[in-house]
Amino acid sequence: MNVWIAIGVTALGCYIVKLVGLLVPAGVLERPLVRRLAALLPVALLAALTAQQAFADGRVLVLDAKAAGLAAAAVALVLRAPFLLVVAAAVVVTAGVRAMTG
Repeated sequence: MNVWIAIGVTALGCYIVKLVGLLVPAGVLERPLVRRLAALLPVALLAALTAQQAFADGRVLVLDAKAAGLAAAAVALVLRAPFLLVVAAAVVVTAGVRAMTG
């Protein structure tokens, strides 16, 4: 039963956040700081999620094949490679490291 309570509270929280977003005056949303934060926040959240998935295993820092693949993707991005090539580099390096380390 606790799971359904958590689902209900989460749904209600999402609804309240959406409602608060609709009630914010348009003038507040047009401010340069708010626009800048709205543009940068998704990038920061995605970077945090990527780092957590690549370098964490519970509460332990892990440097394994995922970290090597992420590093390969970062290098490809710095070299301005197309997106599919970035993904391919990450996949190939991750698979190669896993094959070598077992």
